[in-house]
Amino acid sequence: MALPVPSETSTALVTGASSGIGADLARELAARGHGVTLVARREDRLQTLAGELRDAHGVRAEVLACDLADPEARDALPERIAALGLTVEVLVNNAGYGSAGRFVGLDATKETGQVRLNCEAVVALTHAFAPGMVGRGRGAILVVASSAGFQPLPGQATYGATKAFALSFAEALHGELGVHGIAVTALCPGPVHTEFMEVAAATELASSAPGFAWVDSDECARQAVDGLVKNRRVVVPGLAIKVVTLAGQHTPRSILLPLLKRFYPA
Repeated sequence: MALPVPSETSTALVTGASSGIGADLARELAARGHGVTLVARREDRLQTLAGELRDAHGVRAEVLACDLADPEARDALPERIAALGLTVEVLVNNAGYGSAGRFVGLDATKETGQVRLNCEAVVALTHAFAPGMVGRGRGAILVVASSAGFQPLPGQATYGATKAFALSFAEALHGELGVHGIAVTALCPGPVHTEFMEVAAATELASSAPGFAWVDSDECARQAVDGLVKNRRVVVPGLAIKVVTLAGQHTPRSILLPLLKRFYPA
């Protein structure tokens, strides 16, 4: 199942495109000829990336600054895209953030905001654009989850739970929408070289991950889009993280949780 053929009026909507995996996903799609609509809060970064993609690949690259955790701003996004004369043929739900530490010591507003962005926004945007894909009989949806979604994570309780939601949601839609010609893939990376860890205040956790477990952001994006083209249900970049996710899925929680608590000190 290939991605929809690019056209002058089609676009790949990439959320969280201002840095990291989101920016590299936009680069990968543009390199394959897809016009992109870049969404994030930091408009200056989006404009810089849009200019890069236009110059490098000759594609249409639009910028829409938006706080996807704000329901009103998020709900206005489909009309803003339609006003540009564009149809979303590829949806990349990448926007999100994480946190690290003892749950009871973390800021409640940031924790609930994390759920709003990592879960609620994914559902809202998918529901906004998937019906049109069904009507057209084509489309593709990439949900950026995480290897954290395969098991509970003491020390990253909220983040792990939001990514478990994203993974389950994507897998269910993979089962529902394939019959309509729509590819749905969950991307579940482990450690990736981005600024995400600093934003999540998880640099200590990152430093404990062995070097062979890390994947470059551009390689992660390449594997993600390759998987979406093939309509793979789940993409886990890197052999080491594939092994870890299998262990996380199948190890009894009574054994797994004490081990994870040592690796993720809460």
